[in-house]
Amino acid sequence: MFAANLLAKIIEARERMNWFGAPVARSGLIAVALLTAFGAHAQNAPQGASPAPPTVTPPPITLAVPGFWDPRRRPERPDLSRITVIRFLTETDYPPFNYAGPDGAPAGFNVDLARLICEEIKVQCTIQMRRFDTLVAGLNTNTGDAAIASMAATPDMRRQVDFSDPYYRTPARFVSRKGIDIDQVRPEALEGRRVAVVAGTAHEAYLKTLFTEAELRPYPNEDAARAALRKGEVELLFGDGVSLAFWLNGTDSAGCCEFRGGPYIESRFFGEGVGIAVRRGNDLMRQAFNWALFRLWEKGRFTDLWLRYFPISPY
Repeated sequence: MFAANLLAKIIEARERMNWFGAPVARSGLIAVALLTAFGAHAQNAPQGASPAPPTVTPPPITLAVPGFWDPRRRPERPDLSRITVIRFLTETDYPPFNYAGPDGAPAGFNVDLARLICEEIKVQCTIQMRRFDTLVAGLNTNTGDAAIASMAATPDMRRQVDFSDPYYRTPARFVSRKGIDIDQVRPEALEGRRVAVVAGTAHEAYLKTLFTEAELRPYPNEDAARAALRKGEVELLFGDGVSLAFWLNGTDSAGCCEFRGGPYIESRFFGEGVGIAVRRGNDLMRQAFNWALFRLWEKGRFTDLWLRYFPISPY
């Protein structure tokens, strides 16, 4: 009975915490839950008896969910009655964000997020898959109202379309072989260390700028860099956190490796983030998305969706 009460207190405390944005102090949360549950158990113990210590160890809580919404800056609710339908466009093949499901219908994180937005706005939606290079043209020719396809809000893209607030960024992360003797990933700690990176990427530029003492080993693509790490040819790999999270959680990594340090989200190298694209000047749709995204984050529905798709968080 005590174990069940303990776990219930931990779950209750976790749900009351703000799990969005920067990671919170999980150890403090567990301590609060332990003290609360243990105190209640002690009050129910027979007089004169010493309280029994907890008999179970709660599982570690390692959630890390990105959040780009400031609870003190709530977006204004636009006149949603002016929106009768939203025609979403998405990409055909960029799993886990966009892909065709077993029945050929659109699926993925972006697709599910679009459906949640439609539920929040209480409007009918359609979702059409297209090649990524046709999405902007689809918006500008009124084939669709919004593109939700992991489209980065770069300066060039902002000259063509408008964007909602970002709903995720793709962080850069270090991955190392398990057991490597590095406590913290700092520039001075990587002096002379062999680090794999894909040549010609922002990740290589970042390392050349800030990790100048590391021994960079450029590779032509992600598969070659990961193979080098798995074989022990290098000690670390620096790259896209999202794709690395799926690699670590899959069979190709053979359980060789783990995240170290980070995440790194400097916009000068890794961009301003991913938003929902709309036609230039479509402020009503853009504001509706900003309001709905904030509401989904505030209610915890964005977090639930993120954890469903990212069991190993890229953050």
